[in-house]
Amino acid sequence: MDRLLKLWPFVRPHRRRLIVALVMAAVASGLWAGALLLTFPITKVLMQQKSIGEFVAARIETAQRKAAEHSARVDAIEDELAAMAWRGEHDPPEALVRLQDRSKAQAHLSQAARDEWWNRQLEHYLVPLLPADRFQTLALLFVSLLVVSSLHGVAVYFQEVWIGMVVHRSLRSLRTKMFRNTLELDAQTLGVEGTPALMSRFTNDLTGIAQGLTLLGGKIALEPLKAAACLTSAFAINWRLTLFSLVCAPVGAFVFAHFGKRLKKASRRQMETVARLYAVIQETLGSFRVVTAYGNARWHRRQLNAESRNYFRKAMQINRIDALVNPTVEMLGIAAACLAILPGAYLVLRGKTSIFGVQLTAAPMDIAELAMLYTLLASVLDPARKLSSVFSKLKKSFAACDRVLAWMDRSPLLSANGTAPTSTAPHRQTIEFDNVTFAYHAADDTTVRDPALQAISLRIPFGDVVAMVGGNGCGKSTLVGMLPRFFDPQQGSLRIDGVDVRAMTLTSLRSQLGWVPQESLLFDQSIAENIAFGSPHATRQQIDDVARRAHVLDFAASWPQGLDTPVGEKGQRLSGGQRQRVALARAMLRDPAILVLDEATSAIDAQSERLIYEALGTFVRGRTTFIITHAMPAALQAVVTKVVVMDQGQVLAVGSHADLLRTCPPYATLAAAQQARRAA
Repeated sequence: MDRLLKLWPFVRPHRRRLIVALVMAAVASGLWAGALLLTFPITKVLMQQKSIGEFVAARIETAQRKAAEHSARVDAIEDELAAMAWRGEHDPPEALVRLQDRSKAQAHLSQAARDEWWNRQLEHYLVPLLPADRFQTLALLFVSLLVVSSLHGVAVYFQEVWIGMVVHRSLRSLRTKMFRNTLELDAQTLGVEGTPALMSRFTNDLTGIAQGLTLLGGKIALEPLKAAACLTSAFAINWRLTLFSLVCAPVGAFVFAHFGKRLKKASRRQMETVARLYAVIQETLGSFRVVTAYGNARWHRRQLNAESRNYFRKAMQINRIDALVNPTVEMLGIAAACLAILPGAYLVLRGKTSIFGVQLTAAPMDIAELAMLYTLLASVLDPARKLSSVFSKLKKSFAACDRVLAWMDRSPLLSANGTAPTSTAPHRQTIEFDNVTFAYHAADDTTVRDPALQAISLRIPFGDVVAMVGGNGCGKSTLVGMLPRFFDPQQGSLRIDGVDVRAMTLTSLRSQLGWVPQESLLFDQSIAENIAFGSPHATRQQIDDVARRAHVLDFAASWPQGLDTPVGEKGQRLSGGQRQRVALARAMLRDPAILVLDEATSAIDAQSERLIYEALGTFVRGRTTFIITHAMPAALQAVVTKVVVMDQGQVLAVGSHADLLRTCPPYATLAAAQQARRAA
């Protein structure tokens, strides 16, 4: 129920369609019971060779006879009670027994009067509409059965169509909300979860929820109504025998609860296995060139086979539980039918109304009534069987719903809205890292990881071009990643112009930044659209201008479509240097107060590197720039005003390139190694 309440906000806008679907389900169930009830007069006509009029007349005569008998019985008891009162006897045991007998006789008299009234109504309104010939009556009943069955099919069709509209519209809203929530999370949370696991939630889990909602509004809404209609009709025929048949219901409820818990656990584990399958496939296809170049396809096949076997074991566990449900339901249904039919058959064959002194029917039953009762109880079994067939699917859907809702309940590790004014003034003074310490969260949230940054204090005046230098894993990218608040310090603070970044809104903070990552992430659009990605209101003249300044036109101008040339998935139609120049043009178009290049030239050729630094030569003026790099080539030295050397999450030294060569041995060693590499 808690899951349904959480999903209700996505279903609520479509509640009118849902109501229509449920009304159609109720109509379909009523028509289903009506079709079954039509078998009763058909059975009467065929087995007893009576027309409907003769049958109704016989029922009126029987009701009148019973009424007379019970009326005489009531009068006799009244006389006995009057005689006891005349003799002055005060509530003797015999009088109490007679009072109970009178109550029973009056109840039977009332029932006989009701039976006569109903049959009089049928005789007055229905019988004149039916033909007198028994064959014609039978033909009319079959035609009525066909019409009712057709209407039942039409109602089911519209019910499924309308519930399909509700499900898919609700799922679209859920997917949109889930995507919005995901984009509002921080980079660290998304990194810990991983792309394959997220893809599994957006595809496999949402598909499971859609299937569950379809079942809830479809079979799970329709079949219980059909079963209820049949049970109601069975109670109308003989409530005692019908109630006797329900003794198996608690056993069925216990069995379903036990199977449900096991199915839910197995389904959740199976979905986790699907995420691992996605991870293997994505990793293999994403590194296809490396896999094939090193001839390592066999190892990846073994990985996939191992995860496939794991998935197979989980799927078979669900399959075995599911396979037990259907025969269990059928066995319980047959047992329930036998509990009603066998006593009913005894009453019919022996012409009695009670067994072992327990009254099971008000009057002796005939074969037609017993057959009708059997038909209705057997018809209850069909909805139960259909519900059991979707039981495992529903439990899998609940498990998928738990995973999706758990992800949507995830909160970012950083606050999106600070206390500073929404429109923060552009950076013009200083950027200060004050005693900043930070450690990444582990995937299991229990492992304690070593700090990536340890008590770093650094002050950068506005307009400086800072080169962050150090070996891999020294914390350069982590430290600069705090500027757009990919991470927040766990100790200390980061202030821009004296304002803590946690007091700024993410929108106002990030609007001041331009970011060029190591892996230039381009979208499957044109070059111009990729350049304008962070500046949707930029004019074409502005796009052309930054493309020229970032040396993008050097290669794009020779193509037929120029800047309108599509770059392909992840920019695969461009070289690495060309992608980086497009990424630089994207950052330049924003005209940011703070520019960050996160190892933007580490994987490109020397010519592209030179062009990028040439473009930066004039662009960095009037803004604060951070350039994360492993080396300091001459083109970069001409741009940089300050070098920050880092090692093991700490700042070793700050100064100019020339000063650090003399005073910082680790930096001198790094520069010498880079010079030797370039010379080679």
